[in-house]
Amino acid sequence: MIRSLSIKILSVLFIISFLFLAGRVLAETAESLKAKIELHNGEIDALEKEITTYQAQLNQIGKETKTLGNSIKELELTEKKLLTDIKVTENKIETANLNLEKLSFQIDEKSQDIGVNKDAISKIIRNMSENESATLIEGMLRNQKISDSWKEIDNYIKIQENIKEKVYVLKDAKQVLEEKKIQVEKIKAELSRLKNSLSDQKKIVEVNKKDKNKLLTQTKNQESNYKNILADRLKKKQAFEKELQAYESQLKFILDPKTLPRGGVLDWPLDYVLITQKFGKTTSSGRLYASGTHSGVDFRASTGTPVKALSNGVVVGYGDTDITCAGASFGKWILIDYGNGLTSAFGHMSLTKVSKGQRVSRGEVVGYSGNTGHSTAPHLHVTIYASSAVKVENRPSVACGGRSYTMPIAATNAYLDPQVYLPKASSNMYKNGAGDD
Repeated sequence: MIRSLSIKILSVLFIISFLFLAGRVLAETAESLKAKIELHNGEIDALEKEITTYQAQLNQIGKETKTLGNSIKELELTEKKLLTDIKVTENKIETANLNLEKLSFQIDEKSQDIGVNKDAISKIIRNMSENESATLIEGMLRNQKISDSWKEIDNYIKIQENIKEKVYVLKDAKQVLEEKKIQVEKIKAELSRLKNSLSDQKKIVEVNKKDKNKLLTQTKNQESNYKNILADRLKKKQAFEKELQAYESQLKFILDPKTLPRGGVLDWPLDYVLITQKFGKTTSSGRLYASGTHSGVDFRASTGTPVKALSNGVVVGYGDTDITCAGASFGKWILIDYGNGLTSAFGHMSLTKVSKGQRVSRGEVVGYSGNTGHSTAPHLHVTIYASSAVKVENRPSVACGGRSYTMPIAATNAYLDPQVYLPKASSNMYKNGAGDD
């Protein structure tokens, strides 16, 4: 009997020691994960400060005279900024993986708690079932002392309270477990988004490198050659716009205001908003455009900035006017119909992420801003059309040497002011009266 008791005591001590060591390992693992997460967060903060410095330098170059040296410097700074963006994304991916690992430990811990409490409840109920072969009343009649019966009732009540307490603990543990599982799904979704973003950022870096090499090849690193290229592009752009303006002004369209939604129904296309040129007649529109007016709104956006759908919609088309008429128009563009009477075009993009007929959600990344087409600096151009009047056309162009270009076309009165339908802009969202970017 003594030996049996000793074995039981040793077994209990072993279980206590095992649980203590397991808890200590979990605690050490949690601390290690926390330290790694803090390290990556620190690196992200430092890298984001570096990106801010690059952006300030890019903004300064944008204010300076357009020269070959400045253009090369702009491409080099853009590459540095994009590579730093990649490092930020890689650190965020690693942080997300560490958070998943941390949540996995926490889920295992809660699952064990649930298992322990389930077993405890089952054991209590099983013991109660075994002891309830005779009812309490029978027990009272059988016992000589009433005090013993009351003691039995008191024990029964305590058992019930114990069960109730275990059930509450079990419910709390299950709720925490469900919350942890929801967090896991959110982190997995964010991880998927970050991996897609990383892939896109690497593509944009390659595009930027090609642009730099192309510029050096075309100019042979000579300022005079660069000036000739700019002059030729400007001439081609003016001829193309004059041609387009003549065609669109002949298109017949009667705008019915009843088919248009109320103001403010769309969201911003960028996380950070700075308007550099408004719609219609501006201080620069007469000088820059054959029509004398600006067909949309321009936003400052460095190359590689995510561009988001303004609302739920369907992609009508996408393309690249630079393929047939370099530097004359939109460059890489996307056209989205929002199903509410409004359709938007995004222009000058570095990378598009959609296909024709694809359904997109409000705030979904559809591409990245850039400096394609006729663009004096990286930015995003947004045009809003009356949906019933705009369509993607493939047309031959004399200005483009007879080659055909593909882009959105609409009657001139189908162009709408984007700021009527975008959120109301605060005074700090405008750059110097919103002139030329």
